[in-house]
Amino acid sequence: RKGNLVAIIKGNAKNILIAERVALNFLSHMSGIATKTNEFVKLAGKRTKICCTRKTIPNLRVVQKYAVKLGGGTNHRFNLSDEYLIKDNHIASLDLKTLVSKAIKLKKGRKITVEVDNLNQLKSIMGLKFNTVLFDNMSVKSLKKGVKISNKHYETEASGNITLKRVRAVAGTGVN
Repeated sequence: RKGNLVAIIKGNAKNILIAERVALNFLSHMSGIATKTNEFVKLAGKRTKICCTRKTIPNLRVVQKYAVKLGGGTNHRFNLSDEYLIKDNHIASLDLKTLVSKAIKLKKGRKITVEVDNLNQLKSIMGLKFNTVLFDNMSVKSLKKGVKISNKHYETEASGNITLKRVRAVAGTGVN
């Protein structure tokens, strides 16, 4: 049936058979990403975007991110050089407020995202001029409070432990 047609392959039968398994594995991988993304998108609803990770298989980033789009998800960070992403491993070297202030001075038009894993970290950086708060591995209750505190000032993201069982509750917090 034409509605289910993915491709028509013409050429030397031997070469087609040699490449067939690789092509099917590749297609299966991309289909799996698109399907799983779509499951998350449906559960999250229209107000919350499901975004892909930058943690991809080497040399497959572009097609894996394309598969996310096909599943209804959103691409946002292609790699770490796209924006400043201040994470918990950076906080081990300096306090969060100092790190964010340095990034603001050096940003050169790049977006700044700050990862927090508790509300005290969020409160310590409120008022600084950055773009996005990334709530990491937070309970739904804490996430809801964090979104309420930051919603008028920053875009919000949630990551860590976002499963099909939890995604609806996470989206219900109002996180972007």
